[in-house]
Amino acid sequence: MYDAVVIGAGPGGYVAAVKLAQHGKRVAVVEKSFVGGTCTNWGCIPTKALLTSAHLLRSIVEKGAELGILAENVSFDFSKMRNHMNKVVMTSRKGIEYLFKKNGIELINGEAIVESPNSVKVQDKKIETKHLVIATGSVPTLFPPFNEVPGIWTSDDVFRMERLPESVLIVGGGVIGVELATFFSSLNVKVIVVELLDHILPNEDADAAQLVAKTLKKRGVEIYESSKVTSVQPIENGYSSIVETKEGQLEKTTEKVIVAVGRRPKIGDDLKAVGLAIERGIKTDETMLTNLPNVYAVGDVRGQIMLAHVAMYEAVVAAENICGKSVKMDYSAVPSVIFSEPEVASVGVKEKDVDPSTVRVFSYPLMANGRARTMLEKEGFAKFIADAKTGRILGATIVGPYATELIMEATIAVRNGLTAEQLERTIHPHPTLSETLLGAIEGVVDRPIHL
Repeated sequence: MYDAVVIGAGPGGYVAAVKLAQHGKRVAVVEKSFVGGTCTNWGCIPTKALLTSAHLLRSIVEKGAELGILAENVSFDFSKMRNHMNKVVMTSRKGIEYLFKKNGIELINGEAIVESPNSVKVQDKKIETKHLVIATGSVPTLFPPFNEVPGIWTSDDVFRMERLPESVLIVGGGVIGVELATFFSSLNVKVIVVELLDHILPNEDADAAQLVAKTLKKRGVEIYESSKVTSVQPIENGYSSIVETKEGQLEKTTEKVIVAVGRRPKIGDDLKAVGLAIERGIKTDETMLTNLPNVYAVGDVRGQIMLAHVAMYEAVVAAENICGKSVKMDYSAVPSVIFSEPEVASVGVKEKDVDPSTVRVFSYPLMANGRARTMLEKEGFAKFIADAKTGRILGATIVGPYATELIMEATIAVRNGLTAEQLERTIHPHPTLSETLLGAIEGVVDRPIHL
């Protein structure tokens, strides 16, 4: 009898297992594929490995000469980029396997079939447990007409390609679509992005999305917003797609079509059969407990905020509650990070979602930052939103180099209810990009010194 059996070894599953084992619980993890889940194998990690190569190439090509770096005939080797990606993925997998061994966690390879809240079957072996943690993750969404056409790619397929296509049409201009467009366009692949909503990155403010779109268009990317792909037909060496745009119908021919419109929870018939409450994903309360006693669910399978770092935190909350603590999830400060060029990161409320009469908002341009000028970086800003009466930081959006790292200051502020005055009185190092945040904070409080 195990104290806990975790189904799935992705970010939610492996973190839950490690946390439980650290508290002295006897834990088994059932995984039918590779440890690390989507994030490690077909998502976060391989994407960023490839984008690192692409960003270095673009930096040399676009800024090298002005910075005094004279490199002639700069080229790239995609096979070596793939080798780098695969090495990073493998290292990440091995790291998780090491954590299992270090903490005495049993890894069981195979598909788990849940028979009851206290028993799981893996092949012919029945496993009994006091608690069950479901972390089966998600799969890419594919729907008509795309699921009816052979050879259509999802984001998973991108990381299996052995050569670059000459052209791609990306259906969906959200985070996945934009990161893929950034990568492909950096390597001179012809890219077309079709987004159904008003602008790409629809969950972000329009000012952030516009800067990303501007960079993509400079690299030759065609972006069609408020548009829809209505038909895809295989042709010789590619596909012919019909795109309904605001200006009318267009026909686009590309070698590949990639559907990047999000993911859906992976919920097997066994989970439905045991009586779990399901609404899009598995329903839980704030402790990650489902409607069944001693059965918890974390990560993408819940169908809520599908981010690896959210899954990890939910895993910690579930584990601590299994261990007898009383802990609840707090989603008030979930950072969003997008590895586009420029990078985009945000936390808390967005400007588009608040009543302007109740807040103070200030956006500080990146070009006013000394460190940014040394890097030849001009496109971007830091924007803070604070409560008009109390000065409490409610949200922030950062666009520019290393925005995905800089967002942590704002995340801590939102999570802990800090005020703009408190951040303003915190010394920021000079010369650094973090002073862009300081400029925005000064603007919320009064007026920025360097603007």
